[in-house]
Amino acid sequence: MRDYTPSRTALRVAMRRAQHQIVDHPKVFDDPLALAIIGSHEASNLSRDPAAELSLRAFIVVRSRFAEDELGAAVASGIKQYVVLGAGLDTFAFRNPYAAAGLRVFEVDHPQTQQWKREHLRTAGIAIPQDVTFAAVDFERQSIADGLRAAGLRMDEPAWFSWLGVVPYLTQTAFHNTLGFIASLPPSSGVVFDYAIERALLTTHQQEMFDALAARVARAGEPFQLFFKPAELAEQLTSLGFQRIQDLGVRELNARYFPDAASEFRIRGGLGRLCSSQISTTCK
Repeated sequence: MRDYTPSRTALRVAMRRAQHQIVDHPKVFDDPLALAIIGSHEASNLSRDPAAELSLRAFIVVRSRFAEDELGAAVASGIKQYVVLGAGLDTFAFRNPYAAAGLRVFEVDHPQTQQWKREHLRTAGIAIPQDVTFAAVDFERQSIADGLRAAGLRMDEPAWFSWLGVVPYLTQTAFHNTLGFIASLPPSSGVVFDYAIERALLTTHQQEMFDALAARVARAGEPFQLFFKPAELAEQLTSLGFQRIQDLGVRELNARYFPDAASEFRIRGGLGRLCSSQISTTCK
């Protein structure tokens, strides 16, 4: 995120989620607000090239589906606070199926991106429910804890976090500090995030795919910075008190969400992974 401008990648991600609603089969992520929030001009172009960046689109929609699947399990266990870190144009807060169960949603993002989102919501006629709170935080310069405390997050109650499309753009310090904050919350708190594999672990073909994607986001002013080896990431999570770690790569995600191996619409390349981690009730 560059200062004083909204995230350019946030719109691209939202457009891929919206395109998924109209061109992909099977549809693995149902978002009835995805088209509305990007605006009619952007939406009018989505069906022109349905095969473009098919694998990347598959990963983007699967990470949203996975995050909401994990949230559903957390709500079933009693979680009533949900924090969307780096929310971009995510629409969950405005179609919250757990509102009747008392789930409160906190959207955290850079102030400029958040203002830009509010404009999209107004233009689309999407109402902001009373159980949604916006917390403006610059991840690299401000404390997540301070921002959420000011927004009204109950620090004495567990909370579930989604952190999608953010981690690769952070420094190791910002990443570690955010995880440390989540780990400081009561047991049963947890987080879902995606992350990028270290380039050296990729095949030659995967490196070429990675380099093309990295160049594109760098041109947008939002370069990738942070990469992991899965085993070392697991050690970092465990050292902070996280347990019940799920770390899913392309094979596991395709088996779960794209069981038809002959389908063109599936994840390919294996550049990114999804992780879900929870603070165990026995850790504190």
